[in-house]
Amino acid sequence: MIPADVPALVEALAGQDYLADEGLATSLFLALRLQRPLLLEGEAGVGKTEAAKAVSRLLGGELIRLQCYEGIDVAQAVYEWDHARQLLHLRAAEGAGQDMAEIEDGLYDERFLVRRPLLRAIGHTGDGPPPVLLIDEIDRADDEFEAFLLEILSDWSVTVPELGTVRATVPPFVVITSNRTRDVHDALKRRCLYHWVEHPTFEREVAIVELKVPEAAGALAAQVAAAVEGVRELRLYKPPGVAETIDWVRALTTLGRVELDDASVDATLGSVVKYREDAERLRAFGIDQLVEAARARAG
Repeated sequence: MIPADVPALVEALAGQDYLADEGLATSLFLALRLQRPLLLEGEAGVGKTEAAKAVSRLLGGELIRLQCYEGIDVAQAVYEWDHARQLLHLRAAEGAGQDMAEIEDGLYDERFLVRRPLLRAIGHTGDGPPPVLLIDEIDRADDEFEAFLLEILSDWSVTVPELGTVRATVPPFVVITSNRTRDVHDALKRRCLYHWVEHPTFEREVAIVELKVPEAAGALAAQVAAAVEGVRELRLYKPPGVAETIDWVRALTTLGRVELDDASVDATLGSVVKYREDAERLRAFGIDQLVEAARARAG
């Protein structure tokens, strides 16, 4: 059941271990109420994918994830025929002496249809909550796939030439994410509600870390969140997201640290920055300065 208002949705998502700010919660609430797809853009690691997962857990519907990549096509996204099983059926039918016309008709039965994420989401029968369809990193796909997606989002239907048109009885709740490595076309944006997901505030990031890594010392969670906040201001090639903040706290906790120190930060930089050039820039800035500023910020 969809919560009655935005504050109720914020509380419900918190119950699913997802701390949404008011802007994101409002966009999710409107998308759910208006049955519109929601396009979430933002830096990698700010919680776009996790938002869809949290909504899926909240509503109780299946999470159907389509991971986009360059060259993705209908066979990977919508459906394809299981040619190996069709061949076995053909040989068995021929061996049994069946009529060739009957054999050909049987080759395109639904039992040989491999349903990929888009067809699975549209083909939901209405039993139980509707699925949450996560179309992840649409900016990695090419223009042709994006145009194909427009048709599905407009009509909530897919045509399988051998079987006919499959129409959604209950449309899925759709979350589309983009890291904005390229601009998504205006035609797709017009069919969606839109929200840019910012990095969380310092206070909310501390709360997220404490929720995700409850075994971490309180001082460590605040100091790491403050350090990551400082790292993001250095204009790195790949600024760390919330996921990296959580990974860093987990790494330091695993090493038995309860506070940041220069040696531990230097040894665990791979948890928070993922490019050699970024690590070098951070060391050039001064790890001691980063630690000192983080401790002061955390209080």
